Amino acid sequence: MLSRSYSLILLIILLFSCKSLHSKHNSSIVNETQTSLGDTVKQLGNQIWYIFQDSKNNYWFSSNGQGVFRYDGKNILNFTKKHGLSSDTTRQIQEDKLGNIYISTFGGINKFDGKTFNNLEIIKTNEWISSPDDMWFALLGKTNENGPYRYDGKNLYNIEFPKHYLHDEFIKSGINPFFSPYEVYTIYKDRKGHMWFGTSVFGACRFDGESIKWMYEKDLTIVPAGGSFGIRSIFEDRDGQFWMCNTWNRYVFNDAETTNSDRLKYKKVPGIGNAAIFDGDEYIYYSHIIEDKNGHIWLTTWSQGVYKYDGTNITHYTVKDGTKDVNLVSMYQDKQGDLWLGTPENGVFKLKGDVFERFIP
Repeated sequence: MLSRSYSLILLIILLFSCKSLHSKHNSSIVNETQTSLGDTVKQLGNQIWYIFQDSKNNYWFSSNGQGVFRYDGKNILNFTKKHGLSSDTTRQIQEDKLGNIYISTFGGINKFDGKTFNNLEIIKTNEWISSPDDMWFALLGKTNENGPYRYDGKNLYNIEFPKHYLHDEFIKSGINPFFSPYEVYTIYKDRKGHMWFGTSVFGACRFDGESIKWMYEKDLTIVPAGGSFGIRSIFEDRDGQFWMCNTWNRYVFNDAETTNSDRLKYKKVPGIGNAAIFDGDEYIYYSHIIEDKNGHIWLTTWSQGVYKYDGTNITHYTVKDGTKDVNLVSMYQDKQGDLWLGTPENGVFKLKGDVFERFIP
């Protein structure tokens, strides 16, 4: 009898302990929605913005209004709000070390463990801290965004940017950007581990783990014909030079001078290309940049296709759906080195040989 009583007490303790741990583990979850396996569909949607390959070699495709698609090499599953997503407008897709998938949506950041979508609770802060394993997110196009999101594995923080030194001047000038002025277009970690954030209007912002500082160049934000292009892409090449938005210049940052300044200090070095190469334009604006396994630089434009720079020569790749020129949102390089393109209305394209072809699973 004593043995049975002891066993019962032990079982009760274990049950309450598990409940307590479960509650603590899910303290940053707003809601938890059980999901089915998604809807099996025959094809991807047309408005595919971003591509991601997970550790199991599944391909994920985010869309501008159709949820997310997952392709395992045989079947396509479509996940939407009815399966637990907070919104069908989706952006970045990332994966943590445990294989959980994270999806930026207009309804928040969703964590997917293979069965359940969890909407992570957002904690607003103006405190800038970081750790090497942090995951960073942006919600491009969502109204009134004012900084990135940092997830440390337990809590999700929406960090407010410090006021830009040109803030008041811009407001008085009446510039009306398509997105919020502090909207985050791109997030990039450089070779030193510094975090960079390209914004809609106020240039680039760098967080080095201790301080956060801005840079601004008019030609990186305001296009010659007028309007705000913003810092849509940041990349550090093998020589330590930074590429940002257009091919007019590259940038070399001086950390010693930056330490004693309220903003980033740098010098400009010549970019690449000329009017003969860029169809009459002295330079082009690009929204995405990657370096392939051969060290070649690939630049994705909105309406002029893709350019490859091998260190000497520039090769132009047009992207067409039939006879129609295709606008481009993003570029992605998978683990096999294959290049993919996301588009606003023509689905997904993949490089085959020297041609970008529409991807039909």
